Amino acid sequence: MVRSSWTAAPAQAASLAQEVAPAQGAAPAQGVAPVQAAAPRRRGAVLERAILDATLEQLSTVGWNGLTMEGVAAGAQTGKAAVYRRWPSKEDLVADALQAGLLPFRDVPDLGSTRDDLLELCRRAREAMFSRPGFALRSVIHECDASQVERFQEVILKGVIEPTVNLLGEVIERGIRRGEVRPDAANPYVFDAIPAMMMYRSKVCGSEWSERDIEEMIDQFMVPLLRPQGA
Repeated sequence: MVRSSWTAAPAQAASLAQEVAPAQGAAPAQGVAPVQAAAPRRRGAVLERAILDATLEQLSTVGWNGLTMEGVAAGAQTGKAAVYRRWPSKEDLVADALQAGLLPFRDVPDLGSTRDDLLELCRRAREAMFSRPGFALRSVIHECDASQVERFQEVILKGVIEPTVNLLGEVIERGIRRGEVRPDAANPYVFDAIPAMMMYRSKVCGSEWSERDIEEMIDQFMVPLLRPQGA
């Protein structure tokens, strides 16, 4: 029988092991790195968090079309089976990753004028749009077809649209109390104006919403829209 040249005979292997192994309790030979113990296997919530983080990373770098379950597994340093056991489809995985990763919207401080309050709200919306979860969400919105986007409507609505609209409503109500905003401006069409404008110009026009873009939208669109008649 032909023996592979890569496999030592049992006696040779035992002899070689005795020669190479240091005596019990002895320090490792100089210049020889000690063997590192294998990293502990992640399970449960820790593993799921790693998979969701890897999903956001894939979305923000290669986009929806480039994301694969294999790539997510590699990014999370786990097996593909571990991903499929928890999320049977790419859509299910991405929906959970977006829901877990989207940044919460904080209250807009009262800066003394409706214009300044709106500017601060838009800056925070821009910050969320250009965060890693924001890039991930935009890749889904930009690359998915109509039927696929339907799968993520609730995530987009609950995680982005509703919080922005609610904060915009608070800013407008505050402006009404100050006398800076016409009373009938507190309506759903006005509340939708900024989110719709920011999403449209980001998707269709490729706008990155510079400080100048935000100021022009507020000064040329929102302030005239909200101003009381005769003011």
